[in-house]
Amino acid sequence: MPDATRPAPAYTITELAQEFDITPRAIRFYEDVGLLTPSRAGRNRVYTQRDRTRLKLTLRGKRLGLSLQEIKQLVDMYDSPSDTTQQLQAFLGVLGEHRRQLEQQREDIEITLAEIAQHEARCRTLLAAPRARRGRGVEIG
Repeated sequence: MPDATRPAPAYTITELAQEFDITPRAIRFYEDVGLLTPSRAGRNRVYTQRDRTRLKLTLRGKRLGLSLQEIKQLVDMYDSPSDTTQQLQAFLGVLGEHRRQLEQQREDIEITLAEIAQHEARCRTLLAAPRARRGRGVEIG
C-alpha cells in the first residue's frame, strides 16, 4: 500500500538515460511521439514512475522489433483501466506478425547463404583448376 506521506518517485532525464543506457535525445524523441509525458519544474523535465514504466516498455518493444506506432498502441492500452484481454490479444497479434516477418527473413537469409556457398565452391573449383584454364575469362553466376 503506497505511503501517502511519501512523495512519488521522480526522475530526471539524466537519471533515466543512465538507468536505461540511452541518450537524453532518445528520451526527448519518445516524448515527441507521445510515449512519455513528463511534467516541468522550471526548465527541467520531471519524469514519474509511470514515465519510467512506459520507457521500459518502449525499449522492450524496440528490442522485439516493434515500430514506435505499435509500441505506442500497446503502451497506451497498458495505461487504460479496462480489461487486459484486449491488450494481450493485440500484443499476441503484433508478436505473431513479427514472428512471421522474422521467419521470412530467416528463410531469405538461408537462401542467400546457400547461394554464397555455391559461389564459394565454384570459385574454389576454378582456383584449383590447372593454371592454363585460369587464364581464360571466367563466368561466375
